[in-house]
Amino acid sequence: MLLLVIQIISVNYSMISNMTTTKVLKPSLLQAFIPIIALIFFLTINIYFWGDDSLNGANQLALLFAAVIAGIISMRLNVSFSDIQSKIINTISDAMPSVLILFLIGSLSGTWMLSGVVPTLIVYGLDLLNPSVFLLASVLISSIVSVATGSSWSTIATIGVALMGIGTALGFSQAMIAGAVISGAYFGDKISPLSDTTNLAPAMAGGDLFTHIKYMLNTTIPSFVLTFIFFLILGFIFTPEYQSVGVDSIENSIKSNFHVTPWLLLVPALLIFLIVTKVPPLIALFISALSASLAALIFQSTLLNPKSSTELLDVMQMYYTQISQAWFGEYNYHTGNISVDNLLETGGMAGMLNTVWLIIMAMVFSGVMEAGQLLKRIANAIIEKVNSTGSLVLATVTTSIFMNITAADQYISIVVPGRMYADIYKRRGYKPELLSRSLEDGGTVTSVLVPWNTCGAVNSTVLGVSTLSYLPFAFFNLISPLMSVLMAYLNIKIRRYTSEEQSVLMAIENEQQATGI
Repeated sequence: MLLLVIQIISVNYSMISNMTTTKVLKPSLLQAFIPIIALIFFLTINIYFWGDDSLNGANQLALLFAAVIAGIISMRLNVSFSDIQSKIINTISDAMPSVLILFLIGSLSGTWMLSGVVPTLIVYGLDLLNPSVFLLASVLISSIVSVATGSSWSTIATIGVALMGIGTALGFSQAMIAGAVISGAYFGDKISPLSDTTNLAPAMAGGDLFTHIKYMLNTTIPSFVLTFIFFLILGFIFTPEYQSVGVDSIENSIKSNFHVTPWLLLVPALLIFLIVTKVPPLIALFISALSASLAALIFQSTLLNPKSSTELLDVMQMYYTQISQAWFGEYNYHTGNISVDNLLETGGMAGMLNTVWLIIMAMVFSGVMEAGQLLKRIANAIIEKVNSTGSLVLATVTTSIFMNITAADQYISIVVPGRMYADIYKRRGYKPELLSRSLEDGGTVTSVLVPWNTCGAVNSTVLGVSTLSYLPFAFFNLISPLMSVLMAYLNIKIRRYTSEEQSVLMAIENEQQATGI
């Protein structure tokens, strides 16, 4: 539809203006910013009318409309329709590996839940709760659950709510508890291979998922350690009495429905082994989902066969339908505890469709912007002030935070800066994981600190604490962007291409530009 609209406008404009030249013009800074401003406008309207439901289609539509505007401007700059179409197709093609990974992430999430891997991790995480270090334990529990589920929102809405109740009863400040929960939840969201933002960032930068995760640890671990220290210091101020009713309720609900055993930890251990041994992500995720399916047959036979049927065909049918459902579709658990049911709900491959749709629309928008050299014009205006690794990372992090504040959407804060800076990082000899890490350090973790951002609005409502109240205690979210910039200025663990690799990359890029690919 986008291409049809642009083509019709392009034909009509050509007929009216009777252009005699086909030389592509360079956009002005105002022209380059118009689609960005339009996108921010549409996203703001979406937040007002749709709230957190804007991710279910409204934001994708905003990207489409902004892409049409970018297409009109590109056409006025004499960019041909065929060039716009080719660039759109190529940018979508660049994102396809990440789309395939996202589908497998959906399957992994469902099979890890069905097999009892995630419930086991939750139970062991709750067992770590100690009244003398409640805030510290809240960070750790939230991080474990978030790594296991790949979702900060689910973690905050379930375990986070339980911890809020327990901590409040113990006498802790609600703002402190919320800060601890959010810090842990976004640590897990940031490094979990199940997280959509963790997959989106390397896709925008042109990197690899597992390389991205491992490289992020250079800034994430120090940030997390500092977060631990700050909450440990805060915890020393309080000596509350321990009340475990909420935790016991969650643990009992899980244990009464799942067989919790340390043997299930072999499933995530296998995935970690595959990652460390540099097995390609698609293969590693597929093997992990298969191993989780096997674990479900071994350890969760009662869950797979709720009617306790002894007929072989009936048993095989129930096993097959429930395991395949966990792979591709929604799977709901009824434990008798609403909080636990919400936490254990999965969407399989189908649950990733909104994210995939968003990625495709984002690629359409960035493709049109690139065809008209609009992103390049904005990036060049910024890059004129950048003369070091630190200033480049600072510009990237600042742009991501700016998009979180203005566009009010976590995904946009990764997509737009990612496409803006990808070529600049490459030409300056930096590997894509430096860009993808900067996008996460600036975009993913700061979204929850903005009151009108979808992340900030939803999570503050869920926890019952205003965004500005918990902001000073969301230490991990505050430290991460600063740590990213600091390490860049100190030139610590900065990955660069060798001169030979750089020459090959530039030769390939020049050839692609010459052939119009």
